[in-house]
Amino acid sequence: MRTSVKVWYDACTGKHVRYGAAIAKRLRKSGHEVIFTTREHPDTLALAQMLGEEPIVVGKYYPSTLSSRLEESANRIIQFSRMFKDEPPDVAIAHQSVELCRTAFGLGIPIVLTADTPHAKAVNKLTIPFADTLVVSEALPNSFLKKYCPDKIVRFKGVDEVAWIKGLKPPKSPSFKKPLIVVREIETKAAYALEASNHTLEVAKKLEALGNVLLLKRYGSKREFVDSACVVANADLVVSAGGTIAREAALQGVPSIIISEIGRTYVNTYLARKGFPLFLSDEQNVLKLAKKHLGNKVDVTAKLAQFDNPLDIIEKTVTQIKQEPKT
Repeated sequence: MRTSVKVWYDACTGKHVRYGAAIAKRLRKSGHEVIFTTREHPDTLALAQMLGEEPIVVGKYYPSTLSSRLEESANRIIQFSRMFKDEPPDVAIAHQSVELCRTAFGLGIPIVLTADTPHAKAVNKLTIPFADTLVVSEALPNSFLKKYCPDKIVRFKGVDEVAWIKGLKPPKSPSFKKPLIVVREIETKAAYALEASNHTLEVAKKLEALGNVLLLKRYGSKREFVDSACVVANADLVVSAGGTIAREAALQGVPSIIISEIGRTYVNTYLARKGFPLFLSDEQNVLKLAKKHLGNKVDVTAKLAQFDNPLDIIEKTVTQIKQEPKT
């Protein structure tokens, strides 16, 4: 007899929305109830709408100062506490939402957490120690996981992005001229990137010599929403400073170049070792590497099939938590 579980998922960024939508779809298909929340952020609401989600919007992304970050986070926690004080969910799930973790811990709600950014020290300190179960890629070292002492760690073969790339059928995009080079700006307002250099515009100008460059900016009044996972599927090359868009591309066989030090993460080097077309460089050598790999799409079907789908693990974990007796 299947037991229905009431799940709360909170998404703070575009990646969180993408992951959360995949989790919600899976859990709803299994008969569970999912409460999906998010915050006002350049990447959250448009993506959620495109994916068919209608999240409850609680708070906003306000990174102007340390004080504004703290106050907005505190406001979200208060609102969540009021939202769930009388009817709390059975399980809370997030890709390191600080506010979900603090609220769920305070209300005694079990937390299932995903994580893949050891360099994001602040958010790691504020989320991982609260987790009842941490679901992570085998790429992450034991030293990182033990540092934050989560109760239970479940590893899987692959990376988080497999959850939405497996089974993705992106439409062809005739609106972009070929060859198409997608350049993603660094997340300039993230706490871990505040002191990092942003050379995205310079790199994009260099790459114009090789083809049509689509520069995906993070912020700005003229910024338009772009579904990165589908756009990169039709690209001939992807260049970024970080990770998610590069992994989305590489998992679809599109060559991707990462050009920053903060992009030299465990999950990125892991995919490169596994034979996916993901390459680490710097801005000085990016043009040379781009010439070499532009348009050289790789068939990664067999490699992708060997990876675990983290959705399977998350669904199993949710069910197990519901069945465990409360202490």
